[in-house]
Amino acid sequence: MANSDSEFRRLEWLCRYLLDENPRYRQMPVPDSLQERRDLFRALMNVRPPMPASEEFLRVQDEQLQVQLAEKGAVEILRIAQNDIVEWQGDITRLKVDAIVNAANSQMLGCFVPMHRCIDNAIHSAAGVQLRLACAEMMKGLDEPTGSARITPGFNLPARYVIHTVGPIVTTSLPLRQQEAQLASCYTSCLDLAHKYGLASIAFCCISTGEFRFPNDRACEIAVSTVRSWMAGHPDSSIKTVIFNTFKDIDHELYQNALAKG
Repeated sequence: MANSDSEFRRLEWLCRYLLDENPRYRQMPVPDSLQERRDLFRALMNVRPPMPASEEFLRVQDEQLQVQLAEKGAVEILRIAQNDIVEWQGDITRLKVDAIVNAANSQMLGCFVPMHRCIDNAIHSAAGVQLRLACAEMMKGLDEPTGSARITPGFNLPARYVIHTVGPIVTTSLPLRQQEAQLASCYTSCLDLAHKYGLASIAFCCISTGEFRFPNDRACEIAVSTVRSWMAGHPDSSIKTVIFNTFKDIDHELYQNALAKG
């Protein structure tokens, strides 16, 4: 009960800090239930612009996010695979790997829609407000080209780093050849960057599917073939384990079948 009471008070302080930052929100009350306070805390982080926060806020925020991570449970990469390319279904923010890949927008500032279910929102929400500020300082107001990648620390994630990549947005019934090439480039750019930093493990999300509307089956084919080709062409790479992280059942089945083909 004591731990619950402590979190309840901590979330009230965090929500009040974030509400007081913005004149439009200062009169908003902090909810009475623990889950509603968690939701408000996440929503306020989602809409917060990239700017510094006080050391006290970061300390309390980090404490809260570590409580939530412990509740979900971090997944150790060595318990999944070693020296292999595998599929794992679940929440990518639980993976304790060298780097997870974020499907970012061209501004690379994260999702500003409160409580949105995209992976960009999930990663920024679990990492903390430091991630958006780091991205803003890295981008300096510029847009990132489709198919390229950038790296930041993981902050409160169990992953050491986040590699952000901008996938193609499909607006037609089928992706264009250029878009297929751009998607393949997302994977090679991320692998190149991971190798440059001497990382041993990397977990890919299903880049460009979902909100960016790339067909799941074709995205899977490109992802698996591109990663296999890169790994075969870089036998001395630092990268020893690649995970295809899936969340939806359709992607889980697609990657299981693609990897089983050898």
